[in-house]
Amino acid sequence: MNRLVVMISGASRGIGAATAAEMHAAGWNLSLGLRDPSASPLPASDNVLNCRFDATDPESETAWVDATRARFGRLDGLVLNAGIHSTSSVLEATGEEFDRLFEVNVKSPMRLAQAAWPLLEQGPGRIVTIASLSGKRIKSPSSGLYGMSKFALVGLSHALRQAGRDSGVRATAICPSFVATDMGRAASGTDGHGKTSPEEIARITRMVLELGPSASLAEIPVHYDVEDCF
Repeated sequence: MNRLVVMISGASRGIGAATAAEMHAAGWNLSLGLRDPSASPLPASDNVLNCRFDATDPESETAWVDATRARFGRLDGLVLNAGIHSTSSVLEATGEEFDRLFEVNVKSPMRLAQAAWPLLEQGPGRIVTIASLSGKRIKSPSSGLYGMSKFALVGLSHALRQAGRDSGVRATAICPSFVATDMGRAASGTDGHGKTSPEEIARITRMVLELGPSASLAEIPVHYDVEDCF
């Protein structure tokens, strides 16, 4: 039996790198999307394809999908992980910052899903979107603009879930609170101690990717503690 294949965007560090390590250990073929392929957490091999991916460059997205098809001939999972952060409130945000945030956090994941969809339908495969609890509630003024982009990303995941109803392509949004990554530490203003580890998110991602099409999970909220809403 051929190895299963997963594409992971933003795989150079944090949740993306942890997910790459988890799926590699599980025996999957990996196609990793990285702004700098030389910064991959895993060396290129028969089972690891490192590709240039820039969320502001649509041509790099289609080229990455084409390279995955050429190398592996199939696609069983797509992890939409790449994203950027903002600490601007909706009163402070500029149009330029809004456009960049939505380009990276929303439009690029949509384009990748569109490009990969024909391959995913053959499986059928699964899409996992690494969103955020900021896509479920706004906790502070400084999470306002970022939260808006993550609300849209959660909406994208639900829209993809509906689009795959008949073909069996399943989509799930994983929505963590602060994670002990570089971005999570900067966002929380702490050293990350006690926060959810990226390896835990990676294990949840693997669990979702390895489910059959008869198990459709819309969202998985994840918090490092107990929050009123989740």
